Amino acid sequence: MQIRLGALRRRDFKTAIRFARAGMHFEWYTKNPLLLFLYGRYFWCLEYGRATQAIAAYRGDALAGVLLAEARGEEKPWRTLGRRLYVRLFEAAQGLLFRGGGDVYARANREMFAQYEKAHAPEGEITFLAVDPALAGQGVGTLLLDELARREAGKEFFLYTDDGCTYAFYEHRGFARAGERDIILSLNGRRVPLRCFLYRRAL
Repeated sequence: MQIRLGALRRRDFKTAIRFARAGMHFEWYTKNPLLLFLYGRYFWCLEYGRATQAIAAYRGDALAGVLLAEARGEEKPWRTLGRRLYVRLFEAAQGLLFRGGGDVYARANREMFAQYEKAHAPEGEITFLAVDPALAGQGVGTLLLDELARREAGKEFFLYTDDGCTYAFYEHRGFARAGERDIILSLNGRRVPLRCFLYRRAL
């Protein structure tokens, strides 16, 4: 399989969101198609807008995967007023739309980071890594991580994930678990237990 790494094309934003929906269980929060669309757009505007690195993997002309990362002190070239306004509007309504879900998850991440930061000085965060589900296990994610390590060599990066995702992927690539929290999500009348993780690695 020939994979080419390069800049992310604007026309592939929707595909990147679709990959994220498949790998990050967006459907846990709502089954409503309109809310899923709005949440997917919010998630993308948030992470793409704060990114300093956006690395895309292509198989031929088709998007195969995307990695977004925020490195301390680097320019955020995709942070636009429109994206910032959308994020703020969505977050204002999020407490009503996803109470018991996204807020609980975010609190766990904040707690893990506060503990992690006591012993470490992170220089960046991997905020988004999504691969075409049809190409899972074929090395696309590893290529994206390797490219980030080439660009940000020697810097310590961290990331958040959970046991609903393929978190072992990071362990197999040298990331160490630096935080862990058990939470209960209240989603659509269901109680969903979840274990949240924070991983770190010097690239």
